[in-house]
Amino acid sequence: MKISELVVSPAFKGVDIIAGKSGMDRQAGTVNMMDAPDIIPYLKENELLITTAYHMKENPGLLMDLIRAMAAKNCAALGIKTKRYLNKVPQEAIKLADQLGLPIIELPLSLSLGEIAYEAMEVIMDKRSNELIYAMEIHKQLTQIIISGKGIRKLLSTLSHLVGSPVYFLNHHFNPFLSDKGAAAISAFLLTLRKAGFRLPESQIATFSIIETKQTYSFFPVYKSKTSANLLIVKGDTWQSGDLNTLIMEQAANVLSFGLMKESVIKQFNRSVRNDFLSHFLEGTYSNETEIINRAKEFSLHAAHTYFCAVGKWDGANTLGSFTLHQQKIESLYEWMEEEISHRNTPIHFFTRGEQCILLYEVKGMSLESSAFFESILTDIQASISLFSDDTLSFGMSSLCQNLLYIPKAYKEAETALKDGIRLKKKNFIEPYRMKDILEMLRALPEEDLKSFYDHTLRGFRSLNREEEETLLQTLSVYLDTQCQISETAKRLFVHRNTVVYRLEKCEDILGENIKDSEIALRIRLAIKVKQLLDL
Repeated sequence: MKISELVVSPAFKGVDIIAGKSGMDRQAGTVNMMDAPDIIPYLKENELLITTAYHMKENPGLLMDLIRAMAAKNCAALGIKTKRYLNKVPQEAIKLADQLGLPIIELPLSLSLGEIAYEAMEVIMDKRSNELIYAMEIHKQLTQIIISGKGIRKLLSTLSHLVGSPVYFLNHHFNPFLSDKGAAAISAFLLTLRKAGFRLPESQIATFSIIETKQTYSFFPVYKSKTSANLLIVKGDTWQSGDLNTLIMEQAANVLSFGLMKESVIKQFNRSVRNDFLSHFLEGTYSNETEIINRAKEFSLHAAHTYFCAVGKWDGANTLGSFTLHQQKIESLYEWMEEEISHRNTPIHFFTRGEQCILLYEVKGMSLESSAFFESILTDIQASISLFSDDTLSFGMSSLCQNLLYIPKAYKEAETALKDGIRLKKKNFIEPYRMKDILEMLRALPEEDLKSFYDHTLRGFRSLNREEEETLLQTLSVYLDTQCQISETAKRLFVHRNTVVYRLEKCEDILGENIKDSEIALRIRLAIKVKQLLDL
């Protein structure tokens, strides 16, 4: 309890506060008696120390040292029985106590130190007992709000009424659980601090001020897990350990922590069911289209709408050696992403599959702007992740799929785009899917296999000299490109028609194949592409 409350109790009748009146809000939790000169090492925070000052009567400097030590250790106050050994407190000690805000209480001669200590502890314990009873009632009242399903809005309203001050609740990424102007202003301020590299202290109670609004706030951490703390924020800066209102806030933090853990278990179950549906859908395990459409309705996926699909992956997936730490990191990252997406007024459905996160952006109709808008959302998510940690996330993005049933195809496109970006050793990227040309597909094959295919298809040309080989293959390539039109081939090569006929007949002799056969023509064209790719 506060010293100001303690000294007005019957136990302290007749006492005078002779110094340090600015520290009357100091908290007294225990009482100790001292008449030994070596008490300083045994001082405790929030301790009321009472003494006859016997060993200080000949050495006032000891009293000065004691006052400094008590102020440094945040003791409650110093009670001195004067007019026995120490006739009066020296003026320099009073001045020092005033400077440090440490109350000095002049105790009456009529009571012994033992009586004063007993009476004081009885007052402190009575108040503590009453506070604990009140805390239990508050805890019960707030818990009932959560259990009855009235939600966080009702709890914050009740809490605000109990402490007589506005109360806000923000998650660990500073997003308000309930939107209003006050919460939005605090959120924006804390995000500004985070961008500037400032981190809130991990103390039980901490205070910050917003210069623009000239308002001061205190926050209490609300833990959902060991590493994730939400913020219960209350207007004002007078919140100190031991205050009744602070006790109420701490009980609210405990109740909210319980509520969030309960909510987390429910979300985890729903998330598991949702992810199982998508996994089975992508793997093609459902028996028919009707079953897919009916199951998708359970997760608000509409059959007639079009979709963009994005597949994301944490760029640091190969940096952690521990499998447990690896999984915890991915779960934490994707849990935050799901939370971030839920705060956006956009029809994005979030899933996870192994180490991947999958986002389905639902579009009503077909629009090129929809693709750009979805990409901008992914960019915002990447920026937010970088703001709160050193992690980065990369995405592959599909083309527009026509309806729900095309989602497995869109997923493959997005996954392919993601793998393309990873193959190029990119990080923190968004890679749209694009159709590959023949050369790009050939580059994905092992070089040895390409050389083997070329040698098997065009091995006969290796017996010619370099110039003749180039001339015949060029003629063959142009001939096939012009859909086997001899006149057009001659025109493009600037040679006579008969020259083309002669060269083509020679090519057929070397190959031992009819070059007009569609399958043979395809093999020849691919082999010529391989030659260009490998510079053979």
